[in-house]
Amino acid sequence: MSARRNLEGRVAVVTGAARGVGELLARKLSARGARVALVGLEPDELKRVSGRLPTDSDHWHADVTDPEAMARVAEEVVARFGAVDIVCANAGVATGGPFLETDEAAWRRVVEVNLLGSVTTARAFLPALLASRGHLLQIASLAAIAPAPMMTAYCASKAGVEAFAHCLRAEVGHRGVTVGVGYLSWTDTDMVRGADRDEVMRELRARMPWPAGRTYPLGPAVDRLVAGIERRSAHVYGQWWLRGMQPVRGYLPALIGAVGRREMRWAEPRLAATRGQRGHLVGEGGAADERARGARTQRDR
Repeated sequence: MSARRNLEGRVAVVTGAARGVGELLARKLSARGARVALVGLEPDELKRVSGRLPTDSDHWHADVTDPEAMARVAEEVVARFGAVDIVCANAGVATGGPFLETDEAAWRRVVEVNLLGSVTTARAFLPALLASRGHLLQIASLAAIAPAPMMTAYCASKAGVEAFAHCLRAEVGHRGVTVGVGYLSWTDTDMVRGADRDEVMRELRARMPWPAGRTYPLGPAVDRLVAGIERRSAHVYGQWWLRGMQPVRGYLPALIGAVGRREMRWAEPRLAATRGQRGHLVGEGGAADERARGARTQRDR
C-alpha cells in the first residue's frame, strides 16, 4: 500500500457534485485542504455545496455527456485554479426493471451518462492531468463485478467504465498519471433511495444474500474513496467486503444466472401487477437529468 499524499492546495474536480457521493467527496477533499471544482446539472445545489466548503471552490453547470461543454469547463477550471491535480468521475444515473419493459430513452441515458459521460470527462481533463501528473478516480460499482437481472443498463455502463479506466491506466501511467476505480455497493444516496421506491426492486434486493443486499452508510464509503485518492490507489472499495469479490468474479455470472432464474420466477407475477410504473431515472439526480434534457429539447425546437 502506497503512502498517503498531502492534498493541501491540490485542485480536485468532482462531477455529479450536487448531492450524494459527489457532494460528500467534495466536502471531505476540501476538509483535507484541496481546492474543489464542482460540476453538475443542478446549479443551485452546486452553489450551496460550494458555499459550505472550507477551502477555495467554484461550480460549473454542465452535462458530462456534452463534449463542448466539458471542454469549456476544463479550460475554465484551469484558468480559475491554475491546474487540475485530481478528477473524480462520479456523475451517474440509474433505472431498473425488466429489459423489455424499460423505457429505451432512459436505458440509453444511463449508458450515456455513466459510460460516455465518464469518457467525456476524462477526455476534457486529461491534458491538465498530464501536465500535473495527476490522478483520475473513476466511480464504478459492485454492478461491474456482479451484473444482476433488472439492472441491465446500470450494470453494462459500470462494467464499461471499469474497463475504460483499466485501459486508460495502462495507457497514461508512463506519463505520470494514475487511474483508480472506486467500487461501491448499495450506499445510502438519493439514487438508492429512489430505486427502493419500486416495491419489487426493493423486495428483490432484500432477498440477496448478506452482505450484498443491505444499504451501507455514505460517510465510511466516501472516507475509503478519499483515502484511495490520497494513495493514488488503482482499486478502492467503499465497503470492506467488495475486495473479496475480485478473486471470485469469474464464477459470478454462472451463479447469478442460476439464482436469477429462481428470483425472476418469484418476481414475475409482482412485475406484471406493476407494469407501466417504471421507466424513469431514479432519485433526485435522475429527476434533475430528466429536467435538464427536457429543457434542452424545448430550446432546440
